[in-house]
Amino acid sequence: MESGAGKHWTEEEVKALLSVWSEKNIRKQLHGTLRNKGIFIYIAKRLQELGVCRDWKQCRAKYKNLKYEYRTVKYAHNSGDVTKTMKFFHDLDAILRYEPVTQLAAEENGMCSATEAQLNTSPTAESTQ
Repeated sequence: MESGAGKHWTEEEVKALLSVWSEKNIRKQLHGTLRNKGIFIYIAKRLQELGVCRDWKQCRAKYKNLKYEYRTVKYAHNSGDVTKTMKFFHDLDAILRYEPVTQLAAEENGMCSATEAQLNTSPTAESTQ
């Protein structure tokens, strides 16, 4: 298995990651856990079952990058800039739409967390601002 940051993810690999990530129990565990190495080990094993050979660190890095890119595009769209796009935006929107604002998002950029708070429809989520 080839590993490292230099190996690009194919479209099929990203789709497989999104399919595992979209499962309700995975989303729930990812949201509620700060130390999530075990979850990404599980995701890597699930991806191997789907024919994608990635280690947990690569899965976590791709997850974080996709989430960051999604938030950037979502904020641009909410600001009126519809020219900014990304390949899997609609898939990620379906996954992340109901995710409550996390502490990390609130610390990164107040505008991003406000954008995510607007998307949140969960009555139990609290705003961190």
